[in-house]
Amino acid sequence: MKAIVVTDQAAGTAGMKLAERPEPQAAINDVVVEVHASGFVPTELAWPSTWADRLDRDRTPSIPGHELAGVVTALGYGTTGLSVGQRVFGLADWYRDGTLAEYVAIEARNLAALPGDVDFTVGASLPISGLTAWQGLFEHGRLQAGQSVLIHGSAGAVGSMVAQLAREAGAHVIGTGRAADRRMALDFGAQEFVDLDNDVLEDVGAIDLVFDVIGGDIGKRSAGLIRAGGTLVSIVGPVEARPADGLAIDFVVESDRAQLGEIVQRVRDGRLRTHIGTVSTLDDAVAAFNPTERRSGKTIIRVRP
Repeated sequence: MKAIVVTDQAAGTAGMKLAERPEPQAAINDVVVEVHASGFVPTELAWPSTWADRLDRDRTPSIPGHELAGVVTALGYGTTGLSVGQRVFGLADWYRDGTLAEYVAIEARNLAALPGDVDFTVGASLPISGLTAWQGLFEHGRLQAGQSVLIHGSAGAVGSMVAQLAREAGAHVIGTGRAADRRMALDFGAQEFVDLDNDVLEDVGAIDLVFDVIGGDIGKRSAGLIRAGGTLVSIVGPVEARPADGLAIDFVVESDRAQLGEIVQRVRDGRLRTHIGTVSTLDDAVAAFNPTERRSGKTIIRVRP
């Protein structure tokens, strides 16, 4: 099968290439999925899990990409809950070969059914952005109706999901970003917008929940915005500054079949829109992984037409 592989951590994206790899086999509780569309995170080559397994043993050549939508082609021993020919989408294990390939072996529990009226491209754009938003807001942030939510990067793939889910949950949503992002942030559900280059962040006042996808100085300043009992949720690593009288939580997204089902149902009934930017082919995936200009939204690799 064709796949994108990496072998040299020092080379970074310069070491990525399209290559022939053996088709994967389904282990116990696995399925093999014929990948139709795949998503990735641009920082994957900086993750230890891209290069080593859980025992820190080298696992190159490895295949990046961890989001997918496709069709089940084989079941491993003991696998239940899915069937050959079923349309699925989900989030692959960080420590296993990923989804920038024609086929992937993946634990069945990491997949959910993809309804026939949801395109594979849309399905592949949902797992990381959707699950990150859901878990950050409801599991870690414990968002309640009537609370205020400040979302950094609110026009991005994750931020736009956070804004829509928070707005649906009855929160007052404030987005941040660059001036050029204002219209898109408001279109995806933000009721106010802070231009981080020209506005004063602290003018937003006290906030119940900050969802930080930026970190750095913005993350540090955000800690001072949390009102008593509030929460700062970060997906960019350990929080550098903590609220005086609130919680600071950083987390790594996990696959969850029930949550994937909630997310895709919202897409089906129009309550949730995914923010897809660029769609490329597997042949062009190396260039898509290393763009020469800032791209808006989620980049998807369409593996099959």
